[in-house]
Amino acid sequence: MSRIVLAMSGGVDSSVAACLLQEAGYEVVGLFMRHGHKEPTTCSTLPLASSHKQGCCSATDAADARRVAQRLQIPFYAINFEHEFGRIINYFITEYTAGRTPNPCVVCNTWLKFGKLMEYADSVGAGQIATGHYARLVTGADGQVELRCGLDGTKDQSYVLWGIQRDVLTRLQFPVGDYRKEHIRQIAERLGLFHVADKPDSQEICFVPDQDHARFIRENRPPIDTAGEVVTTDGRVVGQHEGVERFTIGQRKGLGIAFGEPRFVVRLDAATRQVVVGTRDDLARTELTAYGANWLFDFESSFTCQVKIRYRSAALEAQVEMLPENRFHVRFLEPCYGVAPGQAAVCYRGDRLLGGGWIE
Repeated sequence: MSRIVLAMSGGVDSSVAACLLQEAGYEVVGLFMRHGHKEPTTCSTLPLASSHKQGCCSATDAADARRVAQRLQIPFYAINFEHEFGRIINYFITEYTAGRTPNPCVVCNTWLKFGKLMEYADSVGAGQIATGHYARLVTGADGQVELRCGLDGTKDQSYVLWGIQRDVLTRLQFPVGDYRKEHIRQIAERLGLFHVADKPDSQEICFVPDQDHARFIRENRPPIDTAGEVVTTDGRVVGQHEGVERFTIGQRKGLGIAFGEPRFVVRLDAATRQVVVGTRDDLARTELTAYGANWLFDFESSFTCQVKIRYRSAALEAQVEMLPENRFHVRFLEPCYGVAPGQAAVCYRGDRLLGGGWIE
């Protein structure tokens, strides 16, 4: 029997993944990854003071995951990755403060789920690791393992997996990737996992439970002034804002100013602390440059594909050209709206993920 380590979050997806792996004959070891974040009561420098209480994704979700493991009679361990999550939180705060839009889920997958988790698997003699991501692994005609979109297009999570190293693909499994979400919930009910069968999907960012990014940043960094002016694309001052970390490229709501017609954030300038607003047409971009590229296929110096700039955005036809220093240039065949520095540009060919990088 082959041993496999499964990242269990306490949600329905990883819980059913445990069942599917067990039914397939694997010796499953469940692992819950605590982020160890403490909710601060006052502003402090990072790392966060240890006297504060645990955040949301530690006790309740761990208990749910443990109940599933007990029902399935599989070993279960909860490990505190506070130090590693501290790096992710620092990255999150630094990027927003610099006027960029971070994607901590990609960083978490790259550093933790398919980094530290793999190290843990090696330490317990497990040949593979698995998660509850909606993605698929397929062996291509050339014998190479390909990372593909999940069968359920409304839940596909391949976008946040582009940072996985290619040589790791042969040791991964995504058991729920071949199912639709409603089917996964039905399986959970059939197996008697009622406490997770109807559990809502997890929060977008686990260490910001209320999704108030600006508040989280203010409470977890040294006090600095990031307030400034709201200006139009022609430089006209139309208002004031309380911090550049409150905004992201493409944002329409929450600008705090009545324009009479839709206005969007089209640029953030951390140096001058200006938030630049304009029309939707002002958001249009036909090209971008990305750095820190990671490729999951034998790429050429230039190729056509489809590129996504956000998790929920559509993939648009584009021409990609490789640049020095692990960078690449994307030229879209039609205007792309809301290109945000700090987000990921992820390349696809049909449902196959080719790779990606961070938007400059």
